[in-house]
Formats: sequence, structure tokens, C-alpha cells
Amino acid sequence: MIRSRLATAAVVAAAAAAVIAVPSPAGAAAGSVHLTKIYYDSPGVDRGSAASLNAEYVQINNSMSKSVSLKGWTLTDAAKHRYTFSTYSLGAHKTVTVHTSKGTNTAANRYWGSSWYIWNNDKDTATLRKNTGATVDTCSYNTVRFDYRNC
Repeated sequence: MIRSRLATAAVVAAAAAAVIAVPSPAGAAAGSVHLTKIYYDSPGVDRGSAASLNAEYVQINNSMSKSVSLKGWTLTDAAKHRYTFSTYSLGAHKTVTVHTSKGTNTAANRYWGSSWYIWNNDKDTATLRKNTGATVDTCSYNTVRFDYRNC
């Protein structure tokens, strides 16, 4: 009886080890597209200027080894202000900064086009969604002790 229990325990242990040793499926995604920083309390005294508005921004990083089309993806705050990416591809291992005001769009910098601040200085939530509406990432803050939040 004891030998039977020991044999059963050995079989269970071997099966568990085999399950643990199974490698992840081929082609499993490594990395993601995610929010990395919100600079919500822009520096300076020239309140409302384009320079001050553009010092308020959100950074999005693609940590994957391939480019990702962000066409139709949206970035919103808790008040539902919405930035929509038009035809845009975020390169592999690249970061894009979405500034609040106006400017010339480049691969590394996009501009919301707002004439006033988007991000509250005390608390807010950034939400990044695919063109299907599926949430990709969120980042929240609830403090006035800092001017930015690393996500």
C-alpha cells in the first residue's frame, strides 16, 4: 500500500514537472504597446501658451519587435477628451509623445490640437484603446505632489 502511494506520488510529481517544462507556444507575443508616462502639470508661467500646453503630454511605447498600426486607436482622459490616431505606425521599440496643443506631427511626436489643457493637475486617467474599442492600457494618478506619472 505504501509502495503504491509512493509510486502514485512519483507519477504525479513527474506529470507536474512535465507540465511546468512545456515551453510557451511558438509565435507568442513578446512585448506590448503601453502607456509609459503622463506629464500632467506642465512647467512654466506662460499659462495657456502653445509651449505650456505642449509640455503636457502622454508617452506611448511599443516594446514589440515589429511595428504596430495605431490607425483609429484613441487616447482619452476621464472627461472623455479624445485623441484619435490617423494613419500612423509606431515602430518597433519606439515611443511616441502625444502633446496637448498644436504642432507638426512626426514619427516621434503627435499633436492633439487642443487650445486648452487636457490632463487635470490633481487626478485623471489616460486610456489607450484599439480601433475596435478594446482597452490596451490605462494609467491613473491622484496626487499634486508630482508633475508627472510614470506608468
